[in-house]
Amino acid sequence: MASKKMEEQMRKLKAEMENSFSNLDQEIEISTVDVDGEGQTEVEVHEMEYDVKSNKEKKTSTKKPDVKTTEEVDSSVIKEEAVKETVEDVVEEKVKKKKSSGNKALEIELEKQKELAMEYQDKYQRLLAEFENARTRNERETSRMYSVGAKDVLEKLLPVVDNFERAISIIPEEDINRAFEQGVDKIYKQMMTILTEIGVEPMNAAGTGFNPDLHNAVMHIEDEEFEENVVVEELQKGYMYKENVLRHSMVKVAN
Repeated sequence: MASKKMEEQMRKLKAEMENSFSNLDQEIEISTVDVDGEGQTEVEVHEMEYDVKSNKEKKTSTKKPDVKTTEEVDSSVIKEEAVKETVEDVVEEKVKKKKSSGNKALEIELEKQKELAMEYQDKYQRLLAEFENARTRNERETSRMYSVGAKDVLEKLLPVVDNFERAISIIPEEDINRAFEQGVDKIYKQMMTILTEIGVEPMNAAGTGFNPDLHNAVMHIEDEEFEENVVVEELQKGYMYKENVLRHSMVKVAN
């Protein structure tokens, strides 16, 4: 009897347990909801929370490495920053010294080059001035030598011109149209054309005031028709060569 009661109690207990498990399954199915729109159930969320807690417990249960305190970390950071700043200051100071020394060297070299350039410029200007002076002297000397040489030649030609003028002046009017006289006149005119092209010009002193720089007075006369110191007659024609006196005029001057 006792065993039968025991078996009956066991069956009742088993039935109650099955009923409780079935009720629990129903509660789980009813409480299943969508969390955060991700399709996770509340049961799954509880399971995830349980996994997280278990992981935290595992992590807390594992042996942690040695960790420095906040004060130790702060002091080490401060030391590192101080060392870094010191190194930067030293490097910056060295760079400044190198720059300053380099700048001084460049300034010294620049001053030397400026002095050298000024010296060369002074020499160049002196040489240029000497060259210009030499060129001017050469041109002036060449012109003078040419003028002197031309003057000597022209002075020797002037008596020939005088003789042509004398010959033409004594030709009778009835013979002026003869071939010989015409030839003499043409030669004279050709020579005067050439002298004019060279720069030789007659003075034509008659009727002008006496000028001792141009005229050579060989005679003086008293003539009321002429003013004092006026050239009455040109006895020998004078000539100019490029604004220089080639030959003075021999003149008769009224007193």
